[in-house]
Amino acid sequence: MTTLTTVKIRQWRPTDSVAMLTEMLHRAYRPLAEAGMRFVASHQTEEVTVKRINSGTCFVAECDDSIIGTILYHRPGTSKDGGWHSKPFVACFEQFAVEPSLQKQGIGNMLMAHVEKLAQADGASEISMDTSERAAHLVAYYARRGYRFVEYVQWPGVNYRSVVMSKAL
Repeated sequence: MTTLTTVKIRQWRPTDSVAMLTEMLHRAYRPLAEAGMRFVASHQTEEVTVKRINSGTCFVAECDDSIIGTILYHRPGTSKDGGWHSKPFVACFEQFAVEPSLQKQGIGNMLMAHVEKLAQADGASEISMDTSERAAHLVAYYARRGYRFVEYVQWPGVNYRSVVMSKAL
């Protein structure tokens, strides 16, 4: 049984399995895909997973030597997305997921707290993320964690308008 005391957050290692991470992302994003939202993580290839990992700093939640969650962090001013994410005082995260059978146990909160603390240490005054405006449960989750609406964005390759949300640190 997974308990929060047995979960540790660590940085991605080159020896970690890209295939296993990609499969976990697909499982975690499957309900969103089944609801008609084409998140990149719901169908990305292993090559896309590697490209995304290399674009920032990937962290994983690990328990008993298994990766059970992930979050991809971008230092302030390093996002190439444009808009709010690219502001020099804004850190951001993406590719955030927890193994479906382990969701609602605080693992996602641990991952978010980790990057929020890191963003603060990196000098960011805000941390941002985005999700589909149609994913009301996710928008509500982030709002409960102190994130507020900033702007809408239509990213290429997805079939929904994104809600960009940000939190003051």
